Order: sequence, then structure tokens, then C-alpha cells
Amino acid sequence: MISIPDAESGHVYLTGAGPGDPALLTLRAAHLLKTADVILPDDLVSDEILNLASPTALIVPVGKRCGQPRITQAGIHALMLEHASEDRSVIRLKSGDPLIFGRAAEEISFLREHSIPFEIVPGITAAFAVAASLETPLTDRSRASKLVLATAHHAAGKLSLTPSWSGAFPDQATLVLYMPGRDFETLAQDLMASGIAPETPCTAVSRASTPEEHIHITTLAQLSSSDVGPAPVLLLIGPPVSKPVR
Repeated sequence: MISIPDAESGHVYLTGAGPGDPALLTLRAAHLLKTADVILPDDLVSDEILNLASPTALIVPVGKRCGQPRITQAGIHALMLEHASEDRSVIRLKSGDPLIFGRAAEEISFLREHSIPFEIVPGITAAFAVAASLETPLTDRSRASKLVLATAHHAAGKLSLTPSWSGAFPDQATLVLYMPGRDFETLAQDLMASGIAPETPCTAVSRASTPEEHIHITTLAQLSSSDVGPAPVLLLIGPPVSKPVR
């Protein structure tokens, strides 16, 4: 029997909801959902996961998508402070892992500044779910000794298609690109300009780990917006993959 503590009053839990499939939640995250007073979820957190919350929990969506925020980051901070100060337990629920492209640094800084006790609860990031769906290792000692996680989405909701590294892209590396935007042709041109060969395998996975998952396997030169499914999309560039037989 595993003993997992309940959510504590006055605490904030920066919690990863995983890539979408409720079965991929950690035991800690699932138990916190059942025992927390307040849940502040991102847009990408599925209803199936939110349905695991206590019936008495207050759920306040705080998602920000496509540069059109419904709530500012300062507003999220204010909600965490308000509820924790009123001795409620608060889950700040983020898709994937809270420390991967989730603005956790700003929230950690705020919580520390206001002396609010907090805990970070890891989640499965989308890159790992995509690799599992493709049955393809992200690293391989013979052809991919490096793993680069990057995003085209930067501060103030702006998209930058400029590569996130200087110089040529490293040899024997797998690139996983989060939040790539929708202009895949231009993105591919920028990546090829950075030194990635046009024939490099490129796989776009839409809504990974969910029943709506869509896998499109191509090359970087042939990457086209018309063939890629709806957001959220993650691009895997590097190791050759073959679509698993279902």
C-alpha cells in the first residue's frame, strides 16, 4: 500500500497533468486532484482529468492560448495568493510537466516572494508521450546522442521561427519542437537554414496520447501545414520513425 499525503491547506502545488491521457497522471497528481480545494488548470488539461477532482473543489480555468489570454500571468499569481492566504489547498495544474515551457519560474518566484509554501509535482512531458506513440527512442547511442527541447513560442505570446541555438544544429541530435505555430513551411525553411538537412525525418504529432491523436510522418523539406492535425502539435525532427501498426 502506497501512502500519499493529501493536499495541505495553504499550500500551492505546481502539478503536471501529463500529455492528455488521464492514465498517464502520476499517483501523486491524481491524489492531489481528489483532495485539493482549488484547481487552476491550463486550457490543455482535459475534462477527463478535471473530472478526477473532488466534487467540492473550485475549478477556475486560467488558460492562455494563441496570444489571446483570458487571464494575465499576474492574475494567476493573484488567484494563487488569494486562495492560499485563505488557507485553501491550491493546484496550479499544467499540461505535461510544469517545468517544461510552463512559466513555472515566474510562479515559483512569486510564491517565494510571498512566503507561500509550494511543491512541484512532475508530469510526463509531451515529448515522451510522442516518442512512446511512435515507438521511437529520443536518444540512441549510434545515431542520436543529444536531445534538444525547444519552442517557437516566446514571451508576450510572440512566435519566433528563428532557431533557438546559434550556429549549425548539433550532429547526432534529436530536436523536439513544442508550440511550433502553424506556419510549418516557413519553420522548415528556417530549420534547414540552420544546417538541418532537407531529407531529415520530421514527424508531427497532434494531440498526443489522446483518442484524437494524429501522426504525420514526412521529411523537413516536405513539412506542410495542410497535413498536420489541430493544436497542440509537437514536432520530432531527427531519428527515422515508422508509424506503429495499430
